[in-house]
Amino acid sequence: MSQLALCNYTNNNNNDNTSEDSGQPPTIYRCRAPIASLDCMEEFSAGSALSALTDRSGEGGITKEQLLLSGLTQSAPNAALQLAKQTSTAPGLRYRNLGKSGLRVSNIGLGTWPTFGPNVTEEQAEQIIVLAVESGINVFDLSEAHSGTRAEVELGRILSRRGWKRTCYIVTTKIYWSTRSEERGLSRKHIIESVKASLVRLQLSYIDVVIVHKADPMCPMEEVVRAMHYVISQGWVMYWGTARWSPVEVMEAYTNCRQFNCVTPIVEQTEYHMFCREKTELYMPELYNKIGVGLMAWSPISMGLTQGKEDASVQLFSRASFRNKYSSFSWTEDETTTNKDGYNWMKERIQPEETRRQSERIRELNSVAEKLGCTLSQLAIAWCLKNESVQCLLLGASTVVQLYDSIQSLQLVPKLNTNMIAEIERILENKPSRPPMVSTLALR
Repeated sequence: MSQLALCNYTNNNNNDNTSEDSGQPPTIYRCRAPIASLDCMEEFSAGSALSALTDRSGEGGITKEQLLLSGLTQSAPNAALQLAKQTSTAPGLRYRNLGKSGLRVSNIGLGTWPTFGPNVTEEQAEQIIVLAVESGINVFDLSEAHSGTRAEVELGRILSRRGWKRTCYIVTTKIYWSTRSEERGLSRKHIIESVKASLVRLQLSYIDVVIVHKADPMCPMEEVVRAMHYVISQGWVMYWGTARWSPVEVMEAYTNCRQFNCVTPIVEQTEYHMFCREKTELYMPELYNKIGVGLMAWSPISMGLTQGKEDASVQLFSRASFRNKYSSFSWTEDETTTNKDGYNWMKERIQPEETRRQSERIRELNSVAEKLGCTLSQLAIAWCLKNESVQCLLLGASTVVQLYDSIQSLQLVPKLNTNMIAEIERILENKPSRPPMVSTLALR
């Protein structure tokens, strides 16, 4: 709420009975004039001070990472920079209901599997988590498929050490299985054991959202939904959702929940970016309107997998793994097999061949990003956030600076007006559309 200042002015109207000619003192009116909020002033001064610090970064001053961790205020233009704890949320960050549930999530969340990668120390991971919390992010997504059990263990230590209120953050973790893992399928036994193990590793009394990673065609859907209802009834889990499920499978789970009076899923986690759009833009809005399943999205660029590498975006987006509209290159049977970089599962799926047209699209998108004064990664994040169906977009970061740069994409969303979106659509030429209805009478 903006603050108000009192201002005085005197009415010198000669026709007024309270003028000086009548011998009475002039009437003093008091009005309330709005002034800038202190939070806005701190953000503005922090931004100007950040520029000043960047200019002299080569003179042995405070590093950019130290600045982002501590927050920055500047009392006067010529005054020395002073460090202070940043408590205001990032500009543009909003909170929305996840699906049609009452759970309020920030429109950007932190996907922690790059954060707890093999090349990131626990101290660096804690700095990233702290920056996310102080920026207003309240969603932390974990995935055993990508970072193993280390992510849950280290996040649990950080949350316990920091002592944040349990009501101020939301933890989502996945029940993962594959045909090559010890736990096979989504049996009641596997689901309950996985939830209990995650609670121990996270050092939490409950998990906010448990996401079932991949549907199991060999397990009856009734057993899956009854098991999820059981862990929720025990108070171990608050909500549950799905990841990499087709719309038909999500609808089947919802139908079984209604039939057996079980808690329904509230979210589907899927891949979404400029070159993977059909499921998110055509089918997820329908699921939300019909059964209340929300959307938590992520993309390779938002997870930071292409930052700092020339032409990495071209190589990443030019693969042939998008032939299946429901498939995602990120989840394979060999996800837990990693090399020293931690992304062996991804490198094997990247196609070395690229078409000339695909390369031109990336270059044209780079030109659009330059016009807006941002990077391609920031443009891609802002483009995803422009879709109202995306209730939470997961960002990934292995450094504090990388997360800070991704958060700045929130300020780019208002700049993507109708003309800018039309320009991007002209470059992409892949706007999804439903196939025309075919009448069986016309085939006779």
